[in-house]
Amino acid sequence: MTFSHDTYISPFTWRYGSPAMRRIWSEENKRIQMRRVWIALASAQQQAGLVSAEQVADLVSQAENIDIPRALEIEKETRHDVMAEIRAYAEQCPVGGGIIHWGATSADVNDNVYGIRIKASLEQLAQLLAELLQVIADKIDATADMPVMAHTHIQPAEPSTLGYRFAVYGQDLLADFEDLQRLIKRIRGKGFKGAVGTQASYDEILHGTGVTPQQMEFVAMDHLGIEAFPISTQTYTRQQDVRVMNVLSGIAGSLHKWAMDFRILQSPPFGEWAEPFGKNQVGSSAMPFKRNPINTENICSLARYVASLPAVAWDNGSQAILERSLDDSANRRVFMPEGFLATDEILKRAIRIFKEMVIDDAQIGRNLATYGPFAATEKVLMALVAKGASRQDGHEWLRELSLQAWQAVREGRPNPLVDLVASNRELQNYMTGDELRDLMQAEAHVGTAAERARDMASLIRDSLS
Repeated sequence: MTFSHDTYISPFTWRYGSPAMRRIWSEENKRIQMRRVWIALASAQQQAGLVSAEQVADLVSQAENIDIPRALEIEKETRHDVMAEIRAYAEQCPVGGGIIHWGATSADVNDNVYGIRIKASLEQLAQLLAELLQVIADKIDATADMPVMAHTHIQPAEPSTLGYRFAVYGQDLLADFEDLQRLIKRIRGKGFKGAVGTQASYDEILHGTGVTPQQMEFVAMDHLGIEAFPISTQTYTRQQDVRVMNVLSGIAGSLHKWAMDFRILQSPPFGEWAEPFGKNQVGSSAMPFKRNPINTENICSLARYVASLPAVAWDNGSQAILERSLDDSANRRVFMPEGFLATDEILKRAIRIFKEMVIDDAQIGRNLATYGPFAATEKVLMALVAKGASRQDGHEWLRELSLQAWQAVREGRPNPLVDLVASNRELQNYMTGDELRDLMQAEAHVGTAAERARDMASLIRDSLS
């Protein structure tokens, strides 16, 4: 079975996601993991004296000899994918083929395979997120003292520091990383519990062996390197999928916020940040001068898709009727791998952009000079009251001066507010012109931002160590 670009293939097949993540969710790897599950079950049954070492060895010898065309050929007749793989595997195993899947139901195989692949995928995302957090911690330290104009409502507000802005993103992503770590520890497979979760089939075949179904299950799951849910129906609880998608959505949400901010700060009216841009890169097919933020736009686009997936998982979990219904099967084949592949792509792009982003110090300084003085009037007002002036009078004097300065800025002239404040006679009744100029230095009005940004960088590093 081969695919080319003359038929529909998913963008995740070739455009988005890493080869490593695609490998985890490949059809070949799925079938290899299915065979691992059958071998684990047979090994546990061997310990119980039910099957021979030769039978298990036969299964092991063909564990990675996947024959997808043969399995699909059988599936055309059986209309059952798991049964088709069992038969294809059994054809390759003349000694052990007859004991494959003994006592099991399909979900004993599929749900353990999902658990294995989910755990492997989460571990890969954790590695990427750890790398990203390390880069962010370095950025925080490098820019902790660098004053920038902060914005609320996409309007100039008060100064902050660039390191503090990076610390905002770092704090969110550190929380995502902690959620990811907790989730990895909680991932479970179904185990081996049979058709409705009672282990009745295993209890039957183990009768008289002195081995309980629980003991057999423990041995098999230990072989697979993943724990089992203590309780399941025919499937493991689909609430696990909800938890997985919620964590992926959280990562996507944190990086969407950063990417959206990046796109705004790259726009010419701000002009403070820029994505790395290759020598021969084309920004627009129509406008040769364009340098569009295509990578952060891509992150936002994929992040919105990931954000939609918890709703599908929620429906599956909440509508899992009694012990089993199959109406979750088709959509899980789609949203589970795509959720991981999209998050994988988002993280890879974010790492590259954080490492290679261009910070325009001069434009940051210009923006601060243009809008910072308005914020500095807060310092002047507080000092006026301390000198004995009426707060209400001081507020009105500064408001009138600010309106004059805003008009100049709107007309494209330099901000005159520092000079207006320093030369104002009402204000000079309480402070000298030099004192007023000192208070109007906006870059000093950043409070504890630098110190707390560095604390966040240290916290990130401590969490990664």
